[in-house]
Amino acid sequence: MENRKPTMQNAQARADQIQAFDLELTELTSNSVIMLSEQQNQSIQSYHHDVINALKQQYNIDDTAASKQLSLGMKIASLVAALALASSMFFLFFQFWGLFSTGVQVFALVAFSILSFIVTALIAQKDFAGYYAKIAGLISFGCFVLNLNMLGQIYSITPSPNAFLVWSAFGFILAYMCKAKVLLVGAIICFASFISMYFGTWSGMYFISFGEKPENILFASLLVFCLPFILNAIPSPTFTKQIAEFSHFDKVYRVMGMILFFLPVLVLSNWGQGSHLSIDTKIIEQCYQVLGFVSAGLAIWLGVKKQWRHVNVTGNIFFILFLYTKFFDWWWDWLPKYLFFFVMGVVSILLLVLFKRLRSDHHAQQGVKG
Repeated sequence: MENRKPTMQNAQARADQIQAFDLELTELTSNSVIMLSEQQNQSIQSYHHDVINALKQQYNIDDTAASKQLSLGMKIASLVAALALASSMFFLFFQFWGLFSTGVQVFALVAFSILSFIVTALIAQKDFAGYYAKIAGLISFGCFVLNLNMLGQIYSITPSPNAFLVWSAFGFILAYMCKAKVLLVGAIICFASFISMYFGTWSGMYFISFGEKPENILFASLLVFCLPFILNAIPSPTFTKQIAEFSHFDKVYRVMGMILFFLPVLVLSNWGQGSHLSIDTKIIEQCYQVLGFVSAGLAIWLGVKKQWRHVNVTGNIFFILFLYTKFFDWWWDWLPKYLFFFVMGVVSILLLVLFKRLRSDHHAQQGVKG
């Protein structure tokens, strides 16, 4: 712990490590594998007790299973509260908006945005666990989005994709300030929308209609997935040290990048008319079906190789989605329903056997390396 960057995630990992050590030591002692003197046991227990107490005081970590379950409930409650309060603020503005003059409207928009950001910054400094900071951050983000949107209407500013770039920048600032993954997801969606809208406009579309051509999203998805690599490759020791505090955000970037990539591919594999390509729609669908299967397989391989469970799970989910949508396309109309689901069940069992075999081979390779 002393050699790590002091973060909430590292502190919790250290507490989990101590708990696992205590359990394993108890098991080893009960099986007479190792025998420690009473003084040694007391020294270990005293040291661990002091470390756990220090971590609890400084980082508010969970030291029991019950505490972890309660923390999960607190995270869910804070997320629901944040979404509810942000929605309340949004509808509050529209409820009484017409009663105010233009000057009051502008002042209220700017004041709420600035005030909510300041309050969020103050709470983020005090709330290390991030429950209340997440609530304040989402409210601040909602106020800022509402601010630009309403100011654009008041002054008749022509809509453009640039608003999404500004929203994403503000969302990234709040996400890193509050250490809130939900804010990071919102910022990524705005950022990906901005890039996709410009790709749509370059092809002659109105920017809001970028979703009519799912291919517009593909470049943004790859960029989002690669952002952790890009940030970690910046040759600045100070920046690298700062970004290491948010290494847990890498999972969000990768999963969101994969979702933004696989969803358009899944749509285009069944709806070739949505492609920019001016070739036969059947060929387009077949190409995207192959791309979907190959990409999902590569994601599974990468997840296993890098030990990225989130990448592995996401790849498996979309591989199954591609497989079952293909089954539906092939057999739903002419196979009896009982036979269709029987075939799906058999294929699922075969996949289970395949994954079990791959798992056994992986364990065997690890044993040889050991």
